[in-house]
Amino acid sequence: MRPRQDIPRIIHKRADRWPASPRCPIRARVIRTRFAPSPNGALHLGHAYAAIVAHDLARAASGEFLLRIEDIDPGRSRAGLAEAMLDDLGWLGLGWDGAVVRQSQRCDLYAAAAETLKAMGLLYPCRCSRAEVAAAAKAHGPDGPVYPGTCRNRAIPPERAAWRLDMAGARARAGPLFWDDAIAGRQQATPEIFGDVVLLRRDAPASYHLAVTVDDAAQAITLVTRGADLFAASHVHRLLQALLDLPVPRWHHHRLLVEPDGRKLAKRRGSPALADLRRCGVDGRALAADLRAGRFPAGISSGTA
Repeated sequence: MRPRQDIPRIIHKRADRWPASPRCPIRARVIRTRFAPSPNGALHLGHAYAAIVAHDLARAASGEFLLRIEDIDPGRSRAGLAEAMLDDLGWLGLGWDGAVVRQSQRCDLYAAAAETLKAMGLLYPCRCSRAEVAAAAKAHGPDGPVYPGTCRNRAIPPERAAWRLDMAGARARAGPLFWDDAIAGRQQATPEIFGDVVLLRRDAPASYHLAVTVDDAAQAITLVTRGADLFAASHVHRLLQALLDLPVPRWHHHRLLVEPDGRKLAKRRGSPALADLRRCGVDGRALAADLRAGRFPAGISSGTA
């Protein structure tokens, strides 16, 4: 597959012609995508590529491209970065529809979703540290050591505890589930590969899994675009949609931009920031055109996923 296939000139299926899903299919007539960066580091070329994929898929179908800032991690979010991200997107020639949404202003939605799951008896408090989970785990999943259920049947005070999803109970309640990826095709949901995932963190209002699922439904996103590294997370998100009776979008997991050693571009490893390229006089619109065409800077290529 050539890199440019991630950014097709046309949409293969209109949203109103997608096949019905077993639970809560979206029948929207407008394609709605989103780009949702976290302000814990400057945007780099990998982010630019992801934003372009989401933007172009929406625009090719005369749809809507939304922007969401995922800023509920108080330990990592940095002041001023969100505004810099908007500047970066404008420099690339990308425009978005409607107001910019910030997760930090939507915590009541996550709390309400969590209360619904608690009322179903599907969440339980856990005080295990990461080191304790790693020491007790007997298997590894997409997020690392799979939680062995240490606190599942214990009387744990909820104060200063994380809240985990009882995966076995959730799977039994939801039944068989499927989801559709524009590139990989129809998938049977297997969220059990994650074990009892954390949905309410001790240090943040919600986990990524809960917040992104609730936000995508609240914003009526019909096509969830993101990198292939998050493919497995869609299994959990499909389960949460079923439990919370939320609409089911389609997914589009695109290839990642990688460094010469095969690792994806990352803020923590100092991948070149878009802001630095701007300051050096690089033409943002020309850069976006190169990324669309699969022409990447020296040393950077698209992954194989």
